[in-house]
Amino acid sequence: MTLQQLHYVIRISETGSFNKAAEQLFVAQPSLTNAVKELEKEIGITIFNRTGRGVTLTAEGVKFLPYARQVYGQYQNLLDAYGQQSARRQQFAVSTQHYSFAVKAFVEMTKTFDVAEYEFAIRETRTRNVIDDVAAARSEIGILYLNDFNRKAILKILSANQLHFTRLIGCRAYVYLWKQHPLAGRKTISFDDLAPYPCLSFEQGDNSNFYLAEELLSTNEYPRIIKCCDRATVLNLMVGLNGYTICSDIICEELNGGDYMAVPYDPQDQSPDTTMELGLITRKNQVLSTAGERYVAELKRYLGIPQDAEGTP
Repeated sequence: MTLQQLHYVIRISETGSFNKAAEQLFVAQPSLTNAVKELEKEIGITIFNRTGRGVTLTAEGVKFLPYARQVYGQYQNLLDAYGQQSARRQQFAVSTQHYSFAVKAFVEMTKTFDVAEYEFAIRETRTRNVIDDVAAARSEIGILYLNDFNRKAILKILSANQLHFTRLIGCRAYVYLWKQHPLAGRKTISFDDLAPYPCLSFEQGDNSNFYLAEELLSTNEYPRIIKCCDRATVLNLMVGLNGYTICSDIICEELNGGDYMAVPYDPQDQSPDTTMELGLITRKNQVLSTAGERYVAELKRYLGIPQDAEGTP
C-alpha cells in the first residue's frame, strides 16, 4: 500500500470517475486503474463499484475511505511541518452549524496564510452533515453544540463514528430577532411572549429528529414555525415577518449586520435545555494541520478563551 494509491482513491471518490481523476492527477487512466486494482488485491476488498455512469464506493470502500483520508492527511501535515512550503497547496475544511462566529474565525484564519495557493472550505450545513463530513474526513473540524437534552444521543453518534467532542464555551439561551421587533425592548423574553411570532428553524432533512435540531428547545410546541436552509434567509425573515430563533448570544455583528439583537430567554419552567456547550468535533487521535491549529486559535480568540486552555484536540 502506498501514499500514491491512497491519493488516487481519495481523488476518484471525489470526482466519481476514473477519467476525471486521471485528468486532475495528470496520470494515464490505465495507470490509475491498475494502481487501484493492485491496492484492492492487496487489502482484499473492492473499493469501487464500476458502472457505465461512473464509480461509487462499495460498503467496504465507505469504511476504507476515512482511514485513507486520515493517513494521507497526516502525510500532508508532515509536508506542512518539514517539507518545502511551496511544494503543495495548503488544504483545510470545516463543517459547522449556522454560527457566524465560526465563519469569522475562518476569515481570520485565512488571512494568516501568505502562501501563493491554498484550498480552503467552510460548510454551514445540517447537524448530521457536520458529523458525517468529519467522520469521512471531508472536513478536519466540525462545530456543533450539546445540551442536557441532546447530549446522550449526539455523543452516541460521535462514538459510533470514532469522533471526539471538545468543549469550547458554555452559554445560555437567547432570543435572536430584528431590532425593530415588537419584543426588542424587553429585558427578557418568555415562550408565551413569542407565541404571536414565527419561530425560524434550520431544516435538518427528512430523517432528522429533535436531537439533531440546531436550535434549543426543539421539543416545544411552537404555534408558528418556518423551516429555513441558510443564515441569510433567517435574517431576511426576521425583518419581513418579525420571526425569531433561539440561540446563544455569540453573534458576529460584522457578518450578520447591526440590525439584529439577542435578548435573554426567560425559562419560566427552569428547563435544563436552555444551557448549551459549543464545541469542536474531530476524529479520535487526530493531529490537527497547521490550518486547523490556526482555526482553533482564532475561535478561542474570538470567544475569549485562553489559548493555553485544556481540551484542544
